[in-house]
Amino acid sequence: MSLAVTSVFEMANEQTGTTEYKISLVSEHGGLVATSLGYELQTAAFKRRTFDTLIVAGNTDGAPASAGLLSYLRGADSRTRRIASICTGAFILAEAGLLDGRRATTHWLFARTLQQKYPKIEVDADRIFVVDGPIWTSAGMSAGVDLALALVEKDLGAETARMAARKLVVYHRRAGGQSQYSALLDLDAKSDRVQTALAYARENLGAELSVRELARAAHLSPRQFSRLFREETGQSPAKAIERLRIEAARLMMESGRFSVEEVARENGFGNRERMRRSFVRAFGQPPAALQRAAGVPRVSTANH
Repeated sequence: MSLAVTSVFEMANEQTGTTEYKISLVSEHGGLVATSLGYELQTAAFKRRTFDTLIVAGNTDGAPASAGLLSYLRGADSRTRRIASICTGAFILAEAGLLDGRRATTHWLFARTLQQKYPKIEVDADRIFVVDGPIWTSAGMSAGVDLALALVEKDLGAETARMAARKLVVYHRRAGGQSQYSALLDLDAKSDRVQTALAYARENLGAELSVRELARAAHLSPRQFSRLFREETGQSPAKAIERLRIEAARLMMESGRFSVEEVARENGFGNRERMRRSFVRAFGQPPAALQRAAGVPRVSTANH
């Protein structure tokens, strides 16, 4: 999954009609490297090669980096324009000392471990990706695509990145952080039908999302759906949908790009007062207070 980032650079080359990016897959010794699924990839040895951009892939087994890789990364810090990590690749950058005194992120499931193991890092567990100087870190592996699109935008402009995203059928700029996705996992739905209903809800937060509508998405009767949903998640459908809406709204508010009215409308609250009441129930304070605490300037709307 980490290799999905290479498609972003490929699409950028297609869009510009020139070879803006030359991609090399490298490892300590070169040769065939087995993936977590068992198939092998051909790589070149990195030795002391110099690159404009280095991207360190994550792994699924938590294995520590080799001494050779760590030595290479420490040396590359001074001769490479930027270094990035995907998912748990942040642990490798941390082990090399490249994240000391910097902000970084990683997959939400491992963020607390990263913070505890490397206290010199300011871990932001709710970001799709984080940029701190020449160091870029992404959340989960799919977030590596978001990071790669941001790299392309910085290099070649927003239009090239937008067209690359369009060809890949992904968001150019994904709104919000990763908690909106971890929230679905926290609900711990086991059956395909409830998972389908939750995925439908996540994609349609601005809609009414009644029990009847969710049951239709799950291909169940409303009574069957309500019973199964509560059995699997321990919550009523209404409570779970409110939670998804609150998290998505909070992330939009913290981005500083939307007015309260826009956030309320996009996330299905109907009006700012209903959203305010939901925020007070969930956080003990209204949306504006959370915005101020995050240091985000308020966005207002005006008629022209």
